[in-house]
Amino acid sequence: MAGAGGLAGSAFSRLLGLETIQAGDGRAEVRMTMHDGLRNVHGKLHGGALFSLIDTAMGQACHSLTDGVPVSVTLESKINYIRPVSDGELLCRAWVLHAGKRTLVVEAETLQGDKLVAKAQATFARI
Repeated sequence: MAGAGGLAGSAFSRLLGLETIQAGDGRAEVRMTMHDGLRNVHGKLHGGALFSLIDTAMGQACHSLTDGVPVSVTLESKINYIRPVSDGELLCRAWVLHAGKRTLVVEAETLQGDKLVAKAQATFARI
């Protein structure tokens, strides 16, 4: 799956400006470009917007195991915010570490160029 993929029907993903670059075989890459609507009171990328990028990429990685059909939801997630973002483009890469019968464990990293911005791990429930 490439292009907008499963994000095309999501108004929230469109609001954030998320774009799926690729998704398949338990992996996904989702891009987001910083814009004024994503800034916090300090003028930096809001942590919630960054978390949404990461959660979306991890979900796309899970869904890629079922031909893009959304059959999982986030149960829990942990994120490390490493550096602030003032402008530019972000790329989140996510990959499924474990795909069990009831849960999936997923990792993700978000980069701006070659700089690590955030790292995350989550558990998704199969529905």
